[in-house]
Amino acid sequence: MLPDEPESQLSVDSQLSVDMDMVGDRRSEKDHPSERSRFLVCGLGSLGQYCAMVLNEFGVPVSAMTTPLPTSWESPLLPALLDDLVIGDCRQPEALENVIHDCRAVLLVTSDERVNVEAAFAIRLLNPTVRLVVRSAKQNLNALLSQSLGNFVAFEATQLPAPAFAIAALASEVRGFINLGEHLLRVVKVPIGADHRWRDVRLLHELNTSTRRLLSHIPKSQSLPTEFHQWEADARVQTGDLIAYIEVTGLADLAATVTPTPRPDSRVKHLWRKRRQLLSNGYLRQTLLAFWHATAQQQTKRVAIVVGSTMLSLLVCGTVIFKLTQPGLGWLKAFYTAGVMLLGSYDTVFGILNPQDSIPLWMRLMNLSYMMAGTASIAVLYALLTETLLAAKFQLPKKRPPIPQQDHVVLIGLGRVGRRVATFLQQIKQPLVGVSNQAVDPTLLPQMPLVVNELTSTLSKVNLATAKSVVIATDDEMTNLELGLMVHAANPHCALVIRTFDTRFSASIDRLLPYAKVLCAYDLAAEAFVAAAFGENVLNLMRLNEQTVLVTEYTIAPDDHLQGQLLAEVAYGYGAVPILHQRSTQASGRLMPSDDTRLEAGDRLVILATSNSLQQIERGERLPRQWQVCIDKALSKDALFDGATTIARISGCSINTARDWMQQLPCLMPFPLYKQQAQRLVRELSKAQVLAHLVPK
Repeated sequence: MLPDEPESQLSVDSQLSVDMDMVGDRRSEKDHPSERSRFLVCGLGSLGQYCAMVLNEFGVPVSAMTTPLPTSWESPLLPALLDDLVIGDCRQPEALENVIHDCRAVLLVTSDERVNVEAAFAIRLLNPTVRLVVRSAKQNLNALLSQSLGNFVAFEATQLPAPAFAIAALASEVRGFINLGEHLLRVVKVPIGADHRWRDVRLLHELNTSTRRLLSHIPKSQSLPTEFHQWEADARVQTGDLIAYIEVTGLADLAATVTPTPRPDSRVKHLWRKRRQLLSNGYLRQTLLAFWHATAQQQTKRVAIVVGSTMLSLLVCGTVIFKLTQPGLGWLKAFYTAGVMLLGSYDTVFGILNPQDSIPLWMRLMNLSYMMAGTASIAVLYALLTETLLAAKFQLPKKRPPIPQQDHVVLIGLGRVGRRVATFLQQIKQPLVGVSNQAVDPTLLPQMPLVVNELTSTLSKVNLATAKSVVIATDDEMTNLELGLMVHAANPHCALVIRTFDTRFSASIDRLLPYAKVLCAYDLAAEAFVAAAFGENVLNLMRLNEQTVLVTEYTIAPDDHLQGQLLAEVAYGYGAVPILHQRSTQASGRLMPSDDTRLEAGDRLVILATSNSLQQIERGERLPRQWQVCIDKALSKDALFDGATTIARISGCSINTARDWMQQLPCLMPFPLYKQQAQRLVRELSKAQVLAHLVPK
């Protein structure tokens, strides 16, 4: 287990993305069976061992170099899975010479960033083309190294999973956000209730639009799917179903995700209810009390409120008194007189009234009290102005906001992961409070409420009983477990997210606390490191259906086996979901691209994929096609032409071949398709007035 390292200036989005120039073109291993097939993992700490296990799942040769030999293994089978285990310093050329020349990629994942960087220089001198995947949080240094070393990418293992922790903390339907430059997408998993607009109305394939793609459909009481596209296109959405999808959204929708607006059919009732509440004395009193409690940690604001209210009350009372006791005095002069009295101008006040008349004693006492109140108020005003000016001049840290009263996230542990989780939650305007057992820099996340104390004694100070969720992200697994048990005892209804580092410990906590979301940091990060080792640009990762989903970017190379394939073949053949496609000649990409798009060299493709899908893409192993389309008849002459065009577009065959088939009706298309591809072809043929049906192969 590794403690958090010094803060690096990395944004939520920029740290997960790698500049396109850093990404080398991916080559099919089958095309070059003898060239650079080995993967070397330097450093067998927790992250290194996880990376080695994931690489082994890809079926590639894996070697490891470490010093000293690990005292414990994440899996007892791991030493036997390694092709070579070298005990040595990865910075020394003598230790590297025997293993580096036939390596395709090297993962430098020791806990020491300096060791990783030094090893990267040593490896590049020995092998100018090997891909380097480095564990490092130095963003500026990483950018410079990518220019100097080439074929280089860097991640920080403790920060990669931070978005997954933040999303889990929302305890809402949102499962993740994906930032693709000017585009923002979100992954949503929604239960279908009796009042949902899709219930009994939509077929599953109808949910796919130009801005949305269906990811999974889980009928009531059925197990979770293991891959994408495991849903029946013609099934109808029913009550109790779980629907996961990705859709294009905007920054303005992020806050709405956390605090959704009323449904349209209840908006009028909602407005009437709000109006009645506003007219209610109880509601007004409640609002004032809530506002007063909200300023509990801002004593200066409370003083300003009290002084301002007192001055306003005295001004109103004085105006009324002068108007009633001095019949010849107008409302404006009465107001002016009361105001001048508060400023302590004795002569002006009684000069206005009448200096020849005798002044009543009550008026003299009133003037005295007003002068004293006005003097005190001006002193307070000067103090507030002085504090504001000094804070602006010397940039003194402002006081933090008060602790939210309800529906907030309690974030325990403000290391690098905790800070990134807090940044993400603040971006989507989710109320939260941070908890730390160490003093925190006042300039760090100044808009976040903060409690600094012994962790076990702070739970009573963060309004835990009304919290939406609690994220426990300290560096000590046992502390996280202890706090998790305490949180559940205090509020069994809030969502609980626990950070761990060991798979076996994670499994134990998962069994002990079935109500909690237990996320193993290194297990999540290892899949991103391995994907990057194959030359892919990992933009993000998230959790969906109890699996890690990687947002991966490809650049199609001239000799890539993906070249020339339809996106339907990529999607259904490899179990991936294309979400962006861009030609090399285009300035911007197309979101939710059509299945009919054919990939060309130089294209940019962004997909959602599990680790299994990435393995299949790497090996070029597509799932078998098991469905054929039988074309029965065309209902008109125009249908013959339109049907041929539709067949060529969706199936990928030539237009001449499709026309030959249309002249031989009825006919069975000789080559099979994937089921959802074939179902779409039948639907599109029906629109072209051509009757067809599916036939299992």
